[in-house]
Amino acid sequence: MKIRKLKLHGFNNLTKTLSFNIYDICYAREEEERKKYLQYIDEKYSAEGLTQILQKVADMIGAKILNVAQQDYEPQGASVTILIAEEQIQNERQDVVAHMDKSHITVHTYPEMHPQDGICTFRADIDVSTCGEISPLKALNFLLQCFEAEIVILDYRVRGFTRDVNGKKIFIDHRINSIQNYIDPVIRNKYNMIDVNVYQENIFHTKMVIKEEVSDLAKYLFGGINKQIMTREQKKIRHLLRQEIYEIFNGRNLPAIKD
Repeated sequence: MKIRKLKLHGFNNLTKTLSFNIYDICYAREEEERKKYLQYIDEKYSAEGLTQILQKVADMIGAKILNVAQQDYEPQGASVTILIAEEQIQNERQDVVAHMDKSHITVHTYPEMHPQDGICTFRADIDVSTCGEISPLKALNFLLQCFEAEIVILDYRVRGFTRDVNGKKIFIDHRINSIQNYIDPVIRNKYNMIDVNVYQENIFHTKMVIKEEVSDLAKYLFGGINKQIMTREQKKIRHLLRQEIYEIFNGRNLPAIKD
């Protein structure tokens, strides 16, 4: 069903923000493997590579890029910020200032590891914030595919208000009751999900955790399984991975889970 376009008085001032916290978990047995893991992450998710992803996001949601800032960090990690606008800019300097705190796409990466157990966790924080009619939800599935992960925490919020031609305030210009409605069924079926939504505040929160967990250990071992990892050690590694996923998904340290 086609939704009738709102007739507004002036510019659409609604700000729509989609935020991701994405976690990828793996196990690196030896110190040398852990160093290689960090090197691999830094190369795969370098500032240049992340910029290419975010530029595709801007094109996907129909936004015009005003400015790109990118940075690789030592010893690891990267950040990219892209300022965007809904329409082509005529007077760039003035419009960059106007859009700086409203329309932007950012990503920050945080590779890290457990100092003793060999668990490695890569986290990417992504914000897609738009002002006007363009919607960050259009890039939702693309970003989920780009950052295949064990855990995804999503927040979507609509802020502010705009007015129609009669002066009536409009606090949201589209229908939504869950972020899950916008996730492709193929992706959705890979995860268990829970929602915490505050409808009267236009706040939507979805947490996703991979269904298959760690039964296929080869997917979680950096460098793959080798003959030196015996059955007993594999059981220990699975337990460590499950505990890591369990705690990150719940957002706190928890008692050891039982096998």
